[in-house]
Amino acid sequence: MNTYGEAMKWIHSRLKFGINLGLDCMEWMMERLGNPESRLKVIHVGGTNGKGSTVTFFRSILHEAGYEVGTFTSPYIEQFNERISVNGVPVSDGDIISLANTIKPLVEELELTGLGSPTEFEVITAMALYYFAELHPVDLVILEVGLGGRFDSTNIVHPLLTVITNIGMDHTRILGGTIEKIAYEKAGIIKAGVPVLTAVKQDQAIRVLIEEAKEKGAPIFQSGIDFSVEQYEPRPAGECFTFIGKAMKLDQLELSLLGYHQTENASLAVAGLLYLKEANMISLKEQHIRTGLAKAYWPGRMETISNVPAVIVDGAHNPEGLQAFSATIKQRCKGKKVTVVFAALEDKDLGSMLPLLEGLGEDIYFTEFDFPRAASAARLKEVSGIKGAKAETDWRLLLKKILRSMDTNEVLAVTGSLYFISQVKPVIKQLLHKKNEHRNQ
Repeated sequence: MNTYGEAMKWIHSRLKFGINLGLDCMEWMMERLGNPESRLKVIHVGGTNGKGSTVTFFRSILHEAGYEVGTFTSPYIEQFNERISVNGVPVSDGDIISLANTIKPLVEELELTGLGSPTEFEVITAMALYYFAELHPVDLVILEVGLGGRFDSTNIVHPLLTVITNIGMDHTRILGGTIEKIAYEKAGIIKAGVPVLTAVKQDQAIRVLIEEAKEKGAPIFQSGIDFSVEQYEPRPAGECFTFIGKAMKLDQLELSLLGYHQTENASLAVAGLLYLKEANMISLKEQHIRTGLAKAYWPGRMETISNVPAVIVDGAHNPEGLQAFSATIKQRCKGKKVTVVFAALEDKDLGSMLPLLEGLGEDIYFTEFDFPRAASAARLKEVSGIKGAKAETDWRLLLKKILRSMDTNEVLAVTGSLYFISQVKPVIKQLLHKKNEHRNQ
């Protein structure tokens, strides 16, 4: 493969192999690559929601402390290369070509062994681990779980620290239809003797995590017990809170990411890094924490694209995510006309999600987008049962119409699937740019 386009075409061709629940292919590829995962210092982050934001808080603080930090996240919002980044900067197109050329011969050889065909996610995970160990060695890697945990391809690592953000009803067809079953799969990333930090709240879920941690001899630290968020205060451009841990209290920490839930994600990162500091694994000062949290940026998560007119995008793709989105919009947009645009995948828990939008905006639009398993606008409207909601099949025309008529006291909130947000965000930016150009003429 000589071009970026050829590399991407090959990588995406692996999508047809779907999801592989097991580590056999990963173990085979890692062995053939010289076990790069064994040479990495990893913080492993799983959970239902908040994984990407938590990864960002970890990365931003560590970067302020002078470390070179690799991150592996999914999905991407604007560019595929975002998934493999160093200090928040996506890898180059040339790196993607080199990595694809390294992994492709192994994939072809693996397919002859009887172990099966590696999926797209397995290929990208292998690329990331090889990159951080060989092509661009880094000080630490923050690795985001793709799906579940126990059989996720990232579970090939033995980390310094395991983080489980929260647990909700998502991917139930694969992970199970109860909180306990989903918790069991998420708990699969817990390793022998490796400390676990979690913000999981449900009693039935936390019991599963505690039992798994006990079996593995892994110390577990819980939000609300071992560390906590106190004195929460929303600010115009973010959030403010006090972190209280067993050994340290940090007053008035500021975030630029919106939503109370982001203070919980931030507290996980702070607690985890303070643990590593106490264990003499990293060097860290209070100012690194403060500055890192304030600078942390994660696209597509309660992201304000424009202030005038106010446009917010958020990948709220399951009931827990939509609850957090709804709470944040209600808190921050009082007295303003809110227009909500929503699109989602058909295999999500639409029956639990869609009613959460009722009353959230003066106008609520359901739409659809070009993606496998995307639900139709008509289907979303029907399931929602929201009187007055509208179904629009062409989201580009819809956004153009809304943005053209918005005034300074209105808010456009676009939410739903992260795959939808990845398509929407650049288009909104273009439309806003044209609107500003027209205004200035």
